[in-house]
Amino acid sequence: MAVKKRFLQGTVINPDPLRAGMKVKDLVENSFLAYNAGKLKDACRLFVKKMLKEDVTIGMSLAGALTPAGLGRSCIIPLIKNGFVDWIISTGANLYHDAHFALGLDLHEGSPFFNDTLLRREGVVRIYDVVMDYKVLLSTDRFFRKILALPEFQREMGTAEFHYLIGKYVCEREKALGKKEASILSTAFQYDVPVYSSSPGDSSIGMNLAELSLRGKGSRINISLDVNETASIVYDAKRRGGKSGVFILGGGSPKNFMLQTEPQIQEVLGLEESGHDYFIQITDARPDTGGLSGATPSEAVSWGKVDPNALPDTVVVYLDTTVALPVITAYALSSSKGRKHKRLYQKRGILLEKLKRAYLNK
Repeated sequence: MAVKKRFLQGTVINPDPLRAGMKVKDLVENSFLAYNAGKLKDACRLFVKKMLKEDVTIGMSLAGALTPAGLGRSCIIPLIKNGFVDWIISTGANLYHDAHFALGLDLHEGSPFFNDTLLRREGVVRIYDVVMDYKVLLSTDRFFRKILALPEFQREMGTAEFHYLIGKYVCEREKALGKKEASILSTAFQYDVPVYSSSPGDSSIGMNLAELSLRGKGSRINISLDVNETASIVYDAKRRGGKSGVFILGGGSPKNFMLQTEPQIQEVLGLEESGHDYFIQITDARPDTGGLSGATPSEAVSWGKVDPNALPDTVVVYLDTTVALPVITAYALSSSKGRKHKRLYQKRGILLEKLKRAYLNK
């Protein structure tokens, strides 16, 4: 009987009927009771109750076409502004499409059933059910080529500095056009949130940088600097007695680049560490096909990516990011006061030097 009672300790499922005007937090707490709705509630609670404590350094990874769907403006910018995200790894494509909003270039709701041959003939580009004029791409390309040809870009740098400089010019363009809170890169620039890209050549930003290289211009991206800088952010957070939390949206290269910070510290540099402390992942991939290889929390433990003692503080929600992220963001904004910004971009050199000393003096 004692064993039986242990299994029946959960809250009784007997939700009140939904009512007009319910707040998102109330909807989540009262109606998200099972399956992936239950997991989404777990993610909301983990994010607010544990990850948003002042001593936690939160990294966010972005994969999939999130910014064309408006998630930059609706969710990621508010999270940055409120100090809920301390550093970011993103696909270059998300950062490229993020710029459209700041440049006053429109994207439209469309349909996945449009005739693509006709779209091509009419000069319309489709991202599933998001559409834009082909001229939006050409205008954005011109903007990037213009700023990337400026003197301050003509040297070697990591992607955090590269995106910080871009963010400065995007911010200026926002102000000139009277736009407000339109760009992730602009907001990250204002709050000193470092933004990395794990595959900087795999986007239209990288394509325009490649065009400049044919003319002997443009930045030279030092990806090794990115590997060590991101590892140093995690290492310093843990060495100061704090915790590291990862908030993974989608999968792909950004997911692995964020999680590999711990193997870089432990496996490659040989420094003592135990893994990330908090783990939220929103994904529609499956582990049995390799789409989540090394990235479910339990599997990540075997790599040293996640602290085995932290497994109760890990949540995987098998859901579309465009559904889950607005819910988590609204829940967090209604549940937690803003945190003090860690402004890690300005501390990159110091953190990297600490990691280097620890490695060379071990």
